[in-house]
Amino acid sequence: MAGHDAGQHQFTGIAKYFNAYSITGRRNCVLATYATLAGIFLIFKLKPKKQKAITSSS
Repeated sequence: MAGHDAGQHQFTGIAKYFNAYSITGRRNCVLATYATLAGIFLIFKLKPKKQKAITSSS
């Protein structure tokens, strides 16, 4: 059946903080996703608007 693995996992490196086996690892994945989405939103929101070219009509 699907569910938690009862064994102990010893992660090293980045897998220690971002994994699908512990509550803390899952929380860190969610927080990283939210931070990435917020960063992308802020980049597009704060990006300066393009000005239209000024043309003289004579």
